[in-house]
Amino acid sequence: MNRRLVLLFAIVLVLSKTAAPQSPNVGEMVSRDVQEIYAKGLGFLQQTQNERGTWPAGEGVGPGTTGLAVLAFLASGEDPNHGPYRNVIRSGLRHIIGSQSGVTGYMGPSMYHHGFATLALCEAYGVVDDTDLFAQDESENKRTLGVAVELAVRAALTSQKRNRSGAWRYAPNASDADTSVSGAVLMGLLAARNAGIEVPDESVDKAIDYFVSMTADDGTVGYASSSEGGGESLARSSIANLVFSIARRKELKAFQTTSRYIISNRDAETTWPEYARYYQAQALFQSDVEIWAQWNDRLIQKLKRAQKPDGSFDGGLGVTNSTSMSLLALAVNFRFLPIYER
Repeated sequence: MNRRLVLLFAIVLVLSKTAAPQSPNVGEMVSRDVQEIYAKGLGFLQQTQNERGTWPAGEGVGPGTTGLAVLAFLASGEDPNHGPYRNVIRSGLRHIIGSQSGVTGYMGPSMYHHGFATLALCEAYGVVDDTDLFAQDESENKRTLGVAVELAVRAALTSQKRNRSGAWRYAPNASDADTSVSGAVLMGLLAARNAGIEVPDESVDKAIDYFVSMTADDGTVGYASSSEGGGESLARSSIANLVFSIARRKELKAFQTTSRYIISNRDAETTWPEYARYYQAQALFQSDVEIWAQWNDRLIQKLKRAQKPDGSFDGGLGVTNSTSMSLLALAVNFRFLPIYER
């Protein structure tokens, strides 16, 4: 049995074992509202992808923007090999791989981009038939998804070793760190580990220790310096809570405190709402599925009102990132990707 069939079989087994406790609405189909919002959003992304395989974005075009858009398609179960969005997904993956250094594995222009791009590659690995991924592509930077993932992991680990906090900042050679960039990179590494790529426990432990050190007793999480409590921290607390969950560290006090914080402040207004919801949805789902279900119902109606006629969403992160992140906040309803499971 080849690698892809083994991985797909493993995913089916995990789904069959975990589906029952995931939601109070188990057995019900994804709501019509979610399906309509998602279909319109994917239609917008399909129409606005450029010839390079990426999308325009207010924060700059790069592999992270591409990765989030590709994840939006994969997260709803779109077939990357035979479905109507096959060419969109594969063009996006080619763009990500084409942006990667064949020497270092880095996918710039920042570790933000590297983290989200790594996550997309890992979620595509094992479900995308990459035998003809570059069949009609003349670029020099051609490699399999497996090789690209391994290179991306190597780049993240090399960057972490140079960092005095055992985490990440914008530049791969930075000595300081922040919880936002670190969350993006660590989620990529955790997805790689879930996909069967070797990620040393020591590296995950160091990153988790960093997030613990940044978490105050009230559940707030600092950005680039440790938090002493207080202030708005919904996105950062959601990031920390999520990495604790995916790394299977729910026994940590920091997990409990961040859970209480994100539940108590789940409807709070934030500076970057699309970014916050992207992490909130996953963190609440991992922390308390009943609370997530109630929050999710309100989110569906909010996004239904906010979605523009062309299927896009406005936001400070640019139309592509805002649309992708808004869709991915709903993607937990589908529970298709391994990283979205409990």
